[in-house]
Amino acid sequence: MDELTAKAILTSVSAFGAAITMFSGMANAIGEGIIGYKAVEAIARQPEAVGDITRTMLVGQAVTETTGIYAFVIALALLFANPLVALL
Repeated sequence: MDELTAKAILTSVSAFGAAITMFSGMANAIGEGIIGYKAVEAIARQPEAVGDITRTMLVGQAVTETTGIYAFVIALALLFANPLVALL
């Protein structure tokens, strides 16, 4: 296999990997929506616990968002700073 074909295969597989990694962003959006939905539902049931529910919701959403940020960084690394290209 010549070098151009190997680089083309590596680039296409990296782009595919970045696309799969970005599906994590969709999962994060769904998860954060569910967290918000459940928080609103809990506040409707117990209005006196607004502070505790809101604090817990924000911590949960922050933890969920870090997964999306890590996935985004990995996708950018696969697309623009792929260390495997230098090995070919």
